[in-house]
Amino acid sequence: MSELSIGSIVTAFYKTGKYIGEITEIRPQSYLVRVLAVLKHPMQGDLHQPKEAMVEIFHERKALSYREQMNAPKKMVKLYKEDSIPSYNESLQVALEKMRQELQADESAFAIQSMKNLDILNTEYYKLP
Repeated sequence: MSELSIGSIVTAFYKTGKYIGEITEIRPQSYLVRVLAVLKHPMQGDLHQPKEAMVEIFHERKALSYREQMNAPKKMVKLYKEDSIPSYNESLQVALEKMRQELQADESAFAIQSMKNLDILNTEYYKLP
């Protein structure tokens, strides 16, 4: 597999989110990727105890911001193969709605707490420019 280069448009996983971005720097173990769009909204809660509601701190996890840079491990970065990149705000709304639909089908305490977090995040996201 050939190594990606600076300027390549890629998909990258970061924690539990998935993004479309541009490689801005190549590091030994990772790529520095500038976020352009959101494909999957990060899961809510404790990353070390996924899908658990009874944790010390149930984290509210925002999606990375437009043009925010992330260190993505090389194995988690793939070339983006679509013709166009959705707008950041549109992609964020689609990813948030998809996660909300998945959670609505689940009646667990984790899903209920996650929905509360997403409701808060939704109001914050609408304040985006």
